[in-house]
Amino acid sequence: MSVVAENLKIVCNKISVASAKRPLEYKTAEPRLVAVSKLKSHELIQDAYEAGQRHFGENYVNELAEKGHHPDILAKCNDIRWHFIGHLQRNKVNKLLNIPNLYVVETVDNETISSALNSSWSKCRKQDELKLKVMVQVNTSKEEGKSGCQISEVCSLVKYIIDNCKNLEFMGLMTIGMYGYDTAKGPNPDFLQLRECKYNLSKELGIDSTKIELSMGMSNDYEHAVELGSTNVRVGSAIFGERPKKDT
Repeated sequence: MSVVAENLKIVCNKISVASAKRPLEYKTAEPRLVAVSKLKSHELIQDAYEAGQRHFGENYVNELAEKGHHPDILAKCNDIRWHFIGHLQRNKVNKLLNIPNLYVVETVDNETISSALNSSWSKCRKQDELKLKVMVQVNTSKEEGKSGCQISEVCSLVKYIIDNCKNLEFMGLMTIGMYGYDTAKGPNPDFLQLRECKYNLSKELGIDSTKIELSMGMSNDYEHAVELGSTNVRVGSAIFGERPKKDT
């Protein structure tokens, strides 16, 4: 068994244990593990795929395009599911949407990007293909310079997507949260805030709360996130090891 396969097994076991600790209302399904392969080789992605992993996350459009179109990935990982989890610029939308096996864009944070994804999806995909899944990214930590819409904008942005973007399927909410939070102080307030956003969204727009996913939790806090109701965790270094600096 490869190191990546061993790490995957460990992470999956920890997710299962954390899931068992959740209140009954959050036990609708075991959380989805997204293996964040940012700055990692296609060989390591293939190792994870061969070990049973199907969902992979990438932060950069150019890097995802290179991996998504790689002949080995196309030939050996035919049902891979890519999650785009980085900040998306308007001029990269078409390039992103032309990547094979794109599963979801987790980082929609304004109406402009929503509209661009909506109009471009119909041009990039065949008419009979499914809608593009999207999540709305929320800046729960209120940090300047961090991507994500404001908490007060969540309902209006989701309503805009539902009412005006017929090629998009609203899937849920995503947050990065403040890095390095000490859980000894109590539940992570960013995760609690995203959970509250979900409830407010369900109440205001009449959406079944079980249909609103929460993407929160990374390598350092995914178990805690699962216990607080995350349905989608983005784990990189715990699976693939520490990342090299991008310019190397």
